[in-house]
Amino acid sequence: MAIGDIISVNDTMQTGYSYKLEAKTGDCLSDEFKPHYSPREMLEMGVFEGKYCNDCKDELPSSWFKNAKTRSTADPALNYFGIKSRQPLHVWQQKGWIYGPDPRGWFQWYCRYYLGRRLPDIDAIQIKRWRGFARHAGQIRANCEPGDIFCRRRQRQALLQWAHDPMI
Repeated sequence: MAIGDIISVNDTMQTGYSYKLEAKTGDCLSDEFKPHYSPREMLEMGVFEGKYCNDCKDELPSSWFKNAKTRSTADPALNYFGIKSRQPLHVWQQKGWIYGPDPRGWFQWYCRYYLGRRLPDIDAIQIKRWRGFARHAGQIRANCEPGDIFCRRRQRQALLQWAHDPMI
């Protein structure tokens, strides 16, 4: 994939959508947005119970799925911390947490942003949400002994699913 490429999307949640890559893959770091993990690393570590983006393999790089922990049905044991840590998509929809052309939510936005898609208004919203999610790291620091990665596993899994470092 390269700058200028048009990516066409046809999966179970979205058909007929396309976007243009306007930045190099992985060129997403800025003073405001410094994710700790790439989408590929997140999928390999175990996120979203292995069920996320399984039907997006035509859109996303195949290398992201080579060592990804995926299944056709959700399995909390596939999560890095072995615990369920997500809400159903309908909850995200009801709460108005789905923005722009990314019906799967923040991680789908992050995958597309990481690939090089740029939508300035949506990007600003999602980066602000990512920054706000860091508050969970503060709660872990305040309530867990340093090095105890089993303390607050649900919050740690959620941090990972937002590309933050859960090993704080």
